[in-house]
Amino acid sequence: MGVLRMRVVILGAGPAGLAAAHALAKRGERPVVLERSHDVGGMCRTLSYKGYLFDVGGHRFFTKYDEVQALWESVLGEDFMVRPRLSRIFYDGKLFDYPLSARNALTNLGLVESARCMVSYAQAKLRSRDDEQTFEQWVSNRFGDRLFDIFFRTYTEKVWGIPVSEIGAQWAAQRIKNMELSTAVRQALSQPIKRVLGKGDSAQTEVASLIERFHYPRRGPGQMYDAMAGAVRTLGGEIRTEHEVVEIRHKNNRIWAVNTRSADGQEKQVRGQSFCSSIPLTVLIQRMRPAAPAAVLAAAKALQFRNLVVVNLILDKPELFPDNWIYVHANDLQLGRIQNYKNWSPEMVPDPSTTSLGLEYFCSDHEPLWAMSDEDLIALGERELTQTGLKGDARVLDGNVLRVPKAYPVYARGYEQHLNIIIDWVKRFKNLHPMGRYGMFKYNNSDHSIMTALLTV
Repeated sequence: MGVLRMRVVILGAGPAGLAAAHALAKRGERPVVLERSHDVGGMCRTLSYKGYLFDVGGHRFFTKYDEVQALWESVLGEDFMVRPRLSRIFYDGKLFDYPLSARNALTNLGLVESARCMVSYAQAKLRSRDDEQTFEQWVSNRFGDRLFDIFFRTYTEKVWGIPVSEIGAQWAAQRIKNMELSTAVRQALSQPIKRVLGKGDSAQTEVASLIERFHYPRRGPGQMYDAMAGAVRTLGGEIRTEHEVVEIRHKNNRIWAVNTRSADGQEKQVRGQSFCSSIPLTVLIQRMRPAAPAAVLAAAKALQFRNLVVVNLILDKPELFPDNWIYVHANDLQLGRIQNYKNWSPEMVPDPSTTSLGLEYFCSDHEPLWAMSDEDLIALGERELTQTGLKGDARVLDGNVLRVPKAYPVYARGYEQHLNIIIDWVKRFKNLHPMGRYGMFKYNNSDHSIMTALLTV
């Protein structure tokens, strides 16, 4: 087994791993990054298929961290474009503006249902919030039962695969407090009816804090992280793709080496002084040698991830709908979200007479969807897209499927107990630094993942 000695070793070449490597390399370090797959970027990589570019889901580049914004701009320069945002919700056969406007919401829901929503919202404001254990309780207590059922229940259960009564309240508190939908629904549906009917100063209330534009790489997120990887190499760092971490060696509460296996089966050992990990926290625990205590291994096994399946379709129409993405809240469809890549960037589509879509499905390892063949998944995607009516008379010319295991950490009720057991044990290793979504088992955005990397450095 070959041995490489480095000062800093980074596990995983997603946004966090690459940002850490970039920051270290700019400080004169020569880190080595170990990545299991062929490509860098993790969940933010871009797939190329016959000249068409597809995201692994949609990735809007927006941040409140000046350090992250500066990093993005320095890496990509003029190829870091500003794009208009349009996203809507497909519910009950209609498209709701996202963020919602009063007129659009009331027109689609109807005055009777809108009135019920406002009554339900008023009742929720009078409730006690002393006992909020679940996602359902947290959201219903703030927005009412009817708004919860319409705009939160279906999509949330599609994403996580468990009833909303089994999702911890922490998930809601983390994500929804700044979520555009909740703010917009609450403000839109509480406007006086006279304004909705055009009798006031404006028939539509604008929510100033909602984002209408975002940054996006000209050729998809993968362009950002390919460029970041190139900068790391130019500065003297090393990125080893197709190198899976199979063992993490430790002694006296310090990591001293990781053993890797390359795509051709060769095994190598990388020794270092500091180790930054952006691989899934559960995998980190399982790879430890000597093995972690039984209680820690049990806690890692108890934590769950949700997989992502993206069915990418190429259609023979230059335009289908103007949205960047659409959330699908229909109970009778497995489909969760639709990306329209041409509207993210025209350069994602080489033939302007066509349109490319990404249909997102969420599932777990044991579900039939995860084991379904590419052909059946493409047929399912075409069938469900037709059911929405968004396809019109367009024909599907081609398609492909991308499977992403362990895409989203699941905040099932009680997950904190398992996570805390792991954290308490990992803290013993003074030169081990988990970071990013996977490394911290935290469903954050890519800018948050990058910020954790910069703070780690």
